[in-house]
Amino acid sequence: MWVSYQAFLLYPAYNSQNDRHLDGTSVMQSPPNTTYPSKAREFWQGVRDETPLMLAVIPFGLVFGALGLAAGLAPLEVILLSSIVFGGASQVIFAQLWSLGTPAFVVAGSVATINLRHVLYSASISRYVRHLPLGWRVLLGYLLTDEAYAISINRFQNGPPSPHSHYHLLGTGLTLWVCWQAATIIGVIASNNIPESWSLGFAIPLTFIAIVAPAIKNRADIAACLTASMIAILGQGMPWKTWIVAAAIGGILAGWLVHRAKARSA
Repeated sequence: MWVSYQAFLLYPAYNSQNDRHLDGTSVMQSPPNTTYPSKAREFWQGVRDETPLMLAVIPFGLVFGALGLAAGLAPLEVILLSSIVFGGASQVIFAQLWSLGTPAFVVAGSVATINLRHVLYSASISRYVRHLPLGWRVLLGYLLTDEAYAISINRFQNGPPSPHSHYHLLGTGLTLWVCWQAATIIGVIASNNIPESWSLGFAIPLTFIAIVAPAIKNRADIAACLTASMIAILGQGMPWKTWIVAAAIGGILAGWLVHRAKARSA
């Protein structure tokens, strides 16, 4: 979560011909005489769009609550970790490394490396929120997670331009935050009563499958997914979980190359 702030807070405001919709209007502007969805409507639409993903996020949070206790963290420390770090994958890695007695600098480096993907999210979103006051950008940067990004970027890119569109991201982010905190607390309280037969650990990959699968629409998307998957599988031996970043970079590069080749042949 914390690395989301880098692009949100440092991304400069500039005028670019690329930051325009098909109708010629800026991503920060709307055509004249347009009736915008209200702030409340944008917010609750974000809540509704995000809610289906909670079917996987809530079990994920339960798993982390139990895993944190098993790693030797105190109940309060597990709960605070969910509110401070607020990143499911990095929290799981933190707990696993902590349980092994890994040096603090290695734990911190691993968590930071895993969360580097948030820099990509924030750079992608920043063009739509850079006009907002600093307080708004700080709040949205904190709430920007995998699930919130996957839902809200679709709203920003494919929905009508609106000065209230950031309320959609607020709705998705807050929905995830509330459910994640509640699931962590329940996981801490009920850790000894969750049977292993429930196989809640599957919720972790299920969450990311639910995010990625609907976004696969063309050859470039398929190339990105296959390349990232192969690098992730073959790179399991890489130190500090850097296979995650390598897979992300490789997937992006493969998707870009396929997209570029298709554009040249058109």
